[in-house]
Amino acid sequence: MKTQQRSPPTTPHAMRHSLPTLPRRDQLRLELLATVDSLLRRRADLVSEGVIEDYVALHWLEWNGGGLRLTATGATLCDQMRADLR
Repeated sequence: MKTQQRSPPTTPHAMRHSLPTLPRRDQLRLELLATVDSLLRRRADLVSEGVIEDYVALHWLEWNGGGLRLTATGATLCDQMRADLR
């Protein structure tokens, strides 16, 4: 009796586990400029609560009177990223 070999799964879910992922901090860094842009356009609805909590925990954003603003650290990080884009 011949045994059939199974090929590895190729569904997106299965493949996702085999791809290397960036550490959470690096993911947040890459998304920071877009997040700040969304906040400036008053579109905080485009940013998940978990992402906002992570930025606050990293001291890149802070709550100020019911709104969010960049901390000095967050502003410096944005400035560095904008300079890297030039």
